[in-house]
Amino acid sequence: MSNARATHFTRRGILAAGGALGLGAALAACGDDDAKSGGSESTASAKATGPWSFKDDRGTTVKLDEVPTKIVAFTGVAAALYDYGIEVKGVFGPTKTKSGKADVQAGDMDVSKLTVFGNVWDAFNVEQYAAFQPDVLISTTFDSAGTLWYVPEASKDKIAKLAPSAAISVYDRQLTKPLARMWELAESLGADMTADKVVQSKKKFEDAAARLRAAAKSKPDIKVLAGSASADLFYVSGTNFSIDLEYFKALGVNFVEPPEKAKEATGGWFESLSWENVDKYGADVIMMDDRSSTIQPADIAEGTWKQLPAVKAGQVIARSPEPILSYDKCTPLLENLAEALEKAKKVS
Repeated sequence: MSNARATHFTRRGILAAGGALGLGAALAACGDDDAKSGGSESTASAKATGPWSFKDDRGTTVKLDEVPTKIVAFTGVAAALYDYGIEVKGVFGPTKTKSGKADVQAGDMDVSKLTVFGNVWDAFNVEQYAAFQPDVLISTTFDSAGTLWYVPEASKDKIAKLAPSAAISVYDRQLTKPLARMWELAESLGADMTADKVVQSKKKFEDAAARLRAAAKSKPDIKVLAGSASADLFYVSGTNFSIDLEYFKALGVNFVEPPEKAKEATGGWFESLSWENVDKYGADVIMMDDRSSTIQPADIAEGTWKQLPAVKAGQVIARSPEPILSYDKCTPLLENLAEALEKAKKVS
């Protein structure tokens, strides 16, 4: 893809590649269109009958005569609902890797059984979506305007005419708020939120939060950097806007914060660094974007990366900038960071 295309790439596209980090991987992914024909109903609880309404984070109340059974959702939303017993069969967003395996954002879903309307950024098969005859489309939103995540700008109006939509905001708030909203959404769709597995998942999350708070308090001098890698650039995220980092910071984690001026080009989300300047900030622990659109630590060939003190010390862990919003999937994020802090040595 040409440099000219990169210059005009939208901020939404940048976020798609790195969730507040990373442009290069998104450019490489443009143009793919993975959509399967057909469609089948989602399996909500038998308790979910009669009229359905849900007030989303845009302030829009979606009302249907019946609880929706033909749900189409952004892959991460579908994965969260799956953890609560709501099976969504139609998805859009990162679902399968190039090898056909489940993308990290697909969670525990069997991707071979999903109808995928678009597997990458800016890909959405509207014709297949119309044939599916959806009851409702559900996504997240990364901005104050309520823009539906991974719904292409060029086809959003056509998509909107085919079914009502609902959005859970993941913009400028701590992780616990969208988690609570996803819980409410699942419950409205008929999920049994009193099931032992569900109740225990929330308790485990709360325990993990307490552990992370204690670990951060015991290691106040350990600096944590949130990064993402592309072929040409390394991205350092600030804690503003990102639901995971804002929450971790509230629990006491000491993050590297790029200055506001350095983040101006990305609307305040992150700073872009050349690989020659990847050592600009001292860090003791590095959290790296785990999504398939980015280069993973084991595959980074840059010598400057390998010379970073945290890398040499083996103090690099995964980060999920777009966490699956179920307590079951978010608990390991807290536990992994807590463990990293507990074991971390000061190397910066």
